[in-house]
Amino acid sequence: MKKLVAILKNKDVRERILFTLMIFLVFRIGSNITVPGVNLSQSLGDTDVLSLMNLLGGGALQNFSVFALGVSPYITSSIIIELLSKDVLPALTELSKQGQTGRKKIEMATRYLTLVLGAVQAYGIIVTMHNSEAITFVETLNFWVYAKIILYLMAGSMLVMWMADQITEKGIGNGVSMIIFAGIVSSLPSQIFSAISYYFTSEFVTEKSRIVEGGLRLALYLITLVLIIVFVTFVEKSIRKIPVQHSGTGGALNAKVNNTSFLPIKINSAGVIPVIFASSIMMAPAVIVSFAVPDYSSNESIMNVLNAFTSSAMTKMPWFDGSTWEMPWGLIIYVILIFAFSFFYSNLTINPEQLAEDFQKSGSYIPGIRPGNETFRYVRRVLNRVTFIGASALTLIAAFPVVLTLANIVPSSLALGGTGMIIIVGVASETYQQIDGLIAADTHASVAM
Repeated sequence: MKKLVAILKNKDVRERILFTLMIFLVFRIGSNITVPGVNLSQSLGDTDVLSLMNLLGGGALQNFSVFALGVSPYITSSIIIELLSKDVLPALTELSKQGQTGRKKIEMATRYLTLVLGAVQAYGIIVTMHNSEAITFVETLNFWVYAKIILYLMAGSMLVMWMADQITEKGIGNGVSMIIFAGIVSSLPSQIFSAISYYFTSEFVTEKSRIVEGGLRLALYLITLVLIIVFVTFVEKSIRKIPVQHSGTGGALNAKVNNTSFLPIKINSAGVIPVIFASSIMMAPAVIVSFAVPDYSSNESIMNVLNAFTSSAMTKMPWFDGSTWEMPWGLIIYVILIFAFSFFYSNLTINPEQLAEDFQKSGSYIPGIRPGNETFRYVRRVLNRVTFIGASALTLIAAFPVVLTLANIVPSSLALGGTGMIIIVGVASETYQQIDGLIAADTHASVAM
C-alpha cells in the first residue's frame, strides 16, 4: 500500500505509467483491426509454427490484424545482430566497441534487417494461415495482393516498434518487453474463461451430476497455473553469487570488509531467448516449403515431414511389418534445441574469458582462485553447472504445455504457457525495479533541494 501511495504522489512516475497505459490501449485497438481484404474463417487452432509469433504479438496474429507481426521481426533481427557482434562479423564487432555512436549504427542495421525479416515472416504467415484455412481473401491471390498485405503487416510492425520506442523513452520499462507483456496479460482472462467454459459448459453440459467433477478439475487447472507462476518466479530470481574482492589501498581489514562484492550469475541467464531461437529454427522449414510449394497442405508426405518440426504434433513412422507408429519428434527436437541454445547464449552473455581478463585488468580476483586462466576455468565451470540447472528448468517450463496437449489432458487452447510466464515475471520484476529507482531518485532530489 505504501508503494502505491508513493507512486501516486510521484508526478513523474504517475505520468509515465499513464503514458504507457495509453500506448497499451492503442496497441490493443490495433490488435483487433483485421488486415483489409482478409476474412477470418477460423481460429489459429493448433498451428504450432505460428504460436510463438502470436504470443510475441499479444494475440494479434490470431485476428490477422495490422499488428500481426508485432515485434517478432525486431526481436529476431536483434538476436542475429547481437550474435554477429560477438567476434563473428568484424565490422559489427568494431562498432560495438565505439560507444554511443557505434550503438546507433548497430541499431540502424537492426532496423534494416527487421524490414527484410518482416517481409519474409509476413509472406510465411500469409501462406501458412491460408493453407490451414484460418483466413480467406476477398480478391484472387496474385503478386500484387501478396505485396499489399505484406506492406500492411510491415507498416503495422514498424508502428508497433515506434510505440515501443516511445514507452522506453517516455513510459515505464523496456518498450519491446512491455508490448509483449501487455499482449500476454490481456490474453489471460480469456484463457481462464475458456477453461470455465470447457469444464462446465462444453464437457459437462449433458451430465449435471458431474458439475462437482468439473469444479474440481477447474480448481486443479487454476492451482497448476499458480504453481507454474511460483516456479517461474523462483527460477528467474535464483542466482549463484561468486565472491569477488578488489585490490585496495587501505588496511587488510578494510579491504576485506569494504572491497568485497559478488558476481551474480542467474540460474536462467539466457531468459526466454533459447525458446525464441528454438521456435524460429522449427518455424524455418515451413516457411521454406511455403516458398517452394505454396499449396503444400494437400501433400501428405510434406505435411508428415513438417510434423517432425512441430512440437505439438506426432510424426508417423514406418514399421517392419508395413504398419506405422507415432513418435513426438517435434517435441524431442524442440527440447534439444532449447537445451543447446541455453548453453550457447549463456556463454555469450557471460563470457568467462573476457570476464577473467577484465578482473585481471581491474585488480579484482576471486578468493582462492588465481587470476588469469584459473579464473577463466573456474567461472566457466560454475557457469556451465548453473546453466545446466537453468536449461533444465527452462526446458521443463517450455515443454510442459506441449506434453499436456500431446497427452490429451487439456486442449491446446488451454495449455498453460510457461514461456509467457517467463516473460511476464521477468518484465514485471524489471519494471518494479525501475519504478523503485525513479521514486528513490526523486526522493534524493527533494532532500538535496
